[in-house]
Amino acid sequence: MRYRFVVLSAMAALLLSTAVPAAAENPKAPAKPYSPHRMPDGHPDLQGTYDLATMTPMERPSGAKLVLTKEEAARLETAAAKQREQGDKAIAGDRTAPPKGGDGSRGAAGNVGGYNSGWLDPGSTYTVVNGEVRSSFIVDPPDGRVPPLAPGARQRMAGARARPTSDASENGNDPGLDPTPGAYDDPERRPLGERCLLGFGSTSGPPMLPNYFYNNLHQIVQTPDSVMILTEMVHDARIVRMNAQHLPKNIRMWLGDSIGHWEGDTLVVDTTNFTAKTRFRGSSPDLHTIERFTRVDDRTLLYRFTIDDPATWTAAWTGEYTWPATDAPIYEYACHEGNYALTDILKGARFREKEAAAKAAK
Repeated sequence: MRYRFVVLSAMAALLLSTAVPAAAENPKAPAKPYSPHRMPDGHPDLQGTYDLATMTPMERPSGAKLVLTKEEAARLETAAAKQREQGDKAIAGDRTAPPKGGDGSRGAAGNVGGYNSGWLDPGSTYTVVNGEVRSSFIVDPPDGRVPPLAPGARQRMAGARARPTSDASENGNDPGLDPTPGAYDDPERRPLGERCLLGFGSTSGPPMLPNYFYNNLHQIVQTPDSVMILTEMVHDARIVRMNAQHLPKNIRMWLGDSIGHWEGDTLVVDTTNFTAKTRFRGSSPDLHTIERFTRVDDRTLLYRFTIDDPATWTAAWTGEYTWPATDAPIYEYACHEGNYALTDILKGARFREKEAAAKAAK
């Protein structure tokens, strides 16, 4: 009996001795969920300035995956950096004039009168969401593509009064010229960005997107009753009225009527009452957007948007990307003070008309 007791005691001691190191090697307890700084009313503090520049496009190439590996992203970002470095090189002062219509390259730098790439800031990295490097904003539909146009939408877009000049080069016409009849007869026929009234693309929103050009900063100022989002590009300021009702349908605004409320720690902004003058990708005045702003850490917001317009697309669609905070200042955008370009555009149209008339008279 004594022998068995000694053996059992020895086995117990062995088990105890091996159990202590095992307990010491247990993995660390999971990190506590992020808790954002809060305003006096208890809601998360979303205030700050954010840089929306990114290489991530809205849509994904056909068949591509949503998430890039770190190696894939690094390769693409390095290639873009080399291209920018090449474009930033000094241009010879004694160079010859560019050929008529530009040098054939795409983008503003390739056309006569365009910016040198050193003036541009299209973004140098891909957006990262939940630790994933994203190849597109769109996450729904799963293929990362905007849904097909609804019946009649294409015809409505073709009949729109004013078209951005950037669309013209896709139609086989002279680069940079809008072929729409009468497009240069009236300054109010020109795009709002060209007239210094709204930012290019959808930088002012909603949805609020990068312009892949420059002036990428947005500033959020927050109170219990309203949230203001200032866009650096063309000085646009959106006012989100908190816990309010939408305006009557007969009151329409360029940036729509934005109403906000909190769902937990997420600011949800519901926008309706658009006009036909600010068409997001050809949308109708019945466009309805839902935006969600969530602070994911002290220096980052997650921005998620859903687009619903049955008159334009066959289904609603959703995208998301991150807004990194920046300490850079927002500069005034004052192209409305002496917009010589618009005057010259209209003068150029009159000059071409005289040229055509003179040729016809011969």
